[in-house]
Amino acid sequence: MTSFFGSVFWLLVTLGVLVTFHEFGHYWVARRCGVKVLRFSVGFGNAIWKRIGRDGTEYQIGAIPLGGYVKMLDAREGEVDPALRDQEFTGKPVWKRIAIVAAGPGFNLIFTLAAFWVMFMLGRPDVAPIVTAVPHSMAAEAGIQPGDRILSIDGRTVGTLTDAMDSVVNALLGRTPLPLTVRGSDGRSRQLVLPLEQLPAGQTVDQYLKELGLDLAPPPAIAAIVMPGKPAALAGMQGGDRIVAVNGQPVADYAVFQKLVPAEAVKSPHLQLAIERAGKPMLLAVDAQRESLQGQPVKWVIGVGGPEPEQVTLRYGPIRAFGASLQATWRNTAQTFNLIGKMVSGQASTNNLSGVIGIAQVANQSASMGLPWFLQFLALISLSLAILNLLPIPLLDGGHLLYYLVELVKGSPVSEQVMIVGQYIGLALLFSLMGLAFYNDIHRMLLS
Repeated sequence: MTSFFGSVFWLLVTLGVLVTFHEFGHYWVARRCGVKVLRFSVGFGNAIWKRIGRDGTEYQIGAIPLGGYVKMLDAREGEVDPALRDQEFTGKPVWKRIAIVAAGPGFNLIFTLAAFWVMFMLGRPDVAPIVTAVPHSMAAEAGIQPGDRILSIDGRTVGTLTDAMDSVVNALLGRTPLPLTVRGSDGRSRQLVLPLEQLPAGQTVDQYLKELGLDLAPPPAIAAIVMPGKPAALAGMQGGDRIVAVNGQPVADYAVFQKLVPAEAVKSPHLQLAIERAGKPMLLAVDAQRESLQGQPVKWVIGVGGPEPEQVTLRYGPIRAFGASLQATWRNTAQTFNLIGKMVSGQASTNNLSGVIGIAQVANQSASMGLPWFLQFLALISLSLAILNLLPIPLLDGGHLLYYLVELVKGSPVSEQVMIVGQYIGLALLFSLMGLAFYNDIHRMLLS
């Protein structure tokens, strides 16, 4: 239940921040264009809080926190007091109406840049892009070896595992060959190509990632921590010892060591560990014991802790951080439009869409990882909100912009009948999109 309430809380924070910023864009530009704003609402439905400002605008928070709106003085919605006619929305020049409508997505774009900028200045903790491949997977057949460090993907330098996997995921959706530059554990660089075009069309990202088989490399089999008084310490093991074998079975990395200890201890708790210390081989006789660690189920242990993955923190000064935020915004914008295009054409599965449940879960996860990660999440959702609202769908900002562009071309407003038909089409499209996203969220929950 803690996860549930955490997801709900961070979803409300996310929607509250981004919707407020989006609607404030409409409000701010409308006021500068001389349009009277009647109501500024964050959320829909009955107001749970409201007040009248000095400017006569009613500010409120609605009971349904899934959006918001700015209600302006509009002759299409009723009679307008002649004294206020110069503050009415439809009477303004078309370029002012375009500016007011475009301001919402525009402010979301500004928020995206600002969030990325602050994130890069604070520093986002991550791990190095050191990877391995699942045996017999596509990544293994392409030449990925345990301990390879990804240096660049499709010509773009990557410094963290998150950046690397973001690029891989985007390429997976396009199913195009993906060139990599990696540096092996021997220090030599190699050029590889992941043949993503061989993947079947119409699958989800999770299915593609499973077939690709590219994973974070487990740390080396080094005893980073040797707990005093435990079997390994009593047998003479020291911090920094490299574990070579358990009962004669070779240990390639720490993950293999973690599996071998309980597997061999079940047969006999008397284990023989081959180690290297300062380059010299040694044999240790270790008697494993059954123990419950931190409330976990009882298991065979010897009191050894492994090393952490190599840590990397992306942290820049203000000027470089701003440049990085521009690059991140541009790259994610291109990737989003690319995904939309591929879903429309059928090249990418619509199962990749997420709705409010998916957003809530990711909001909670990113918040638990720290402020820089939550800022990145807010930046990506804000960018998605900007792009979604710019789509030429009636009822969205992009639909209104389309009407105004038509008005610029033909010299007169779009007819009321066309707008009514457009509203029905827009409602159908939006409800279909929301229903599909909600179905995907529920489907993922049932499978998890």
